[in-house]
Amino acid sequence: MTPASVRAQTTAVYGAGLVQGIALVTFPAASTIFTSPSHYGLSSTQYGGMFLPQVVTAITASFLGAGLGRRFGLKRVFLTGLLCDVVSMALLVVSSFCTGTRSLAFGLLLVATAFLGAGFGLVVPALNTFTAAFHPEGVDRAVLVLNALLGLGTALAPVFVAMFVGLGFWWGLPVLSGVLLVVLVVVSSGLPLKPAGTQAVATRAGPRDRLQVPARFWLFAGFAVLYGICETMNGNWSQTLMEKLGASATTASLALTTFWVMVTAGRILFALIQRVFPTTRTYHLLPFVLAGASLLVALLSHGDTGLGIVAFGLAGLGCSGLLPLTISFGQEQLVTMTPVTAGAVIAFYQFGYGIAAFGAGPLQQHGVSLASLYGVAAVLAVVMGGLSFWVARRRHRVPYLHPRPAVHADTGSG
Repeated sequence: MTPASVRAQTTAVYGAGLVQGIALVTFPAASTIFTSPSHYGLSSTQYGGMFLPQVVTAITASFLGAGLGRRFGLKRVFLTGLLCDVVSMALLVVSSFCTGTRSLAFGLLLVATAFLGAGFGLVVPALNTFTAAFHPEGVDRAVLVLNALLGLGTALAPVFVAMFVGLGFWWGLPVLSGVLLVVLVVVSSGLPLKPAGTQAVATRAGPRDRLQVPARFWLFAGFAVLYGICETMNGNWSQTLMEKLGASATTASLALTTFWVMVTAGRILFALIQRVFPTTRTYHLLPFVLAGASLLVALLSHGDTGLGIVAFGLAGLGCSGLLPLTISFGQEQLVTMTPVTAGAVIAFYQFGYGIAAFGAGPLQQHGVSLASLYGVAAVLAVVMGGLSFWVARRRHRVPYLHPRPAVHADTGSG
């Protein structure tokens, strides 16, 4: 590939990372709109249930993505994922004009989140593979930049929602995301987007190969489920809690933004200092930071909105390195399933996401307070801290926080 071709493809991939991050958090960022009686009027159970289709399709896409890429080509999988995102944003916009018939609006939201889950499961693994393939001499830096842009997108979504709410049309965010996604589809369609090494993986990992799942994998799966629950309590329910504390919609959005900013900043920070602060030490420390933050959230009183923003920022730092490091340690240790480790871990993370996204709603309607649920999250984070010493011991140290995609690791070529 010529330098110009690499630059064009890198721009498209990085741009897709940023927009995918925005799209992914669009629904949680608009939580106050979905639960507002003057808009959708969803109950806590309905709001949580809205994310179940997303979980199912994200898990399915995570498991099937690698096989689909070998069969149809990674570019087609990538474009299909982007189109799923476009459909999701379009349905979200349409639903905003159907709130007079709330059952119809809720049905559209369910279909929209289903398409978003499929888009996430197909796009993100492809982005990591493209990034590594286009920068064979600087994989770690390139993947770090991609993840930083994904994180920036997740942090921008609440900001954009607050901005468009102030302008009087909150649905401006899905419109903006949809337009950007369509541009990405058009631009990406004209690019080769064919990483070297894909054929080599397809040859060695044919459909007849048997995947060997070691018993140790279930330790990683359990950790991912617990992490998914803890992250989602902060990512999906922070604005609801902040409103209960008396925060305005803008302040509630700021709390969610702070959470995602700190998730991104932490991933960059720990990647930069991993030579002096080993990845195993980071992995052991962060669950306890998350536990402390969750306990602080649970103890907040009405009016503690400023302290709430600080607590959610601390929770973001606690979450920051845990998921990518779980994948990295898994790829290092689970050698019989290295090509699918990332997808499998993300699938179980999504399972935890579903438990927290949906389960917190019915529990609230049965009298369990959100503060109590954050107390439970603090306990689960402590359990994660204990598990971290089994997942990552001193001899399991990995030289990178952001996991290298399997294609690059398997082929040794870009």
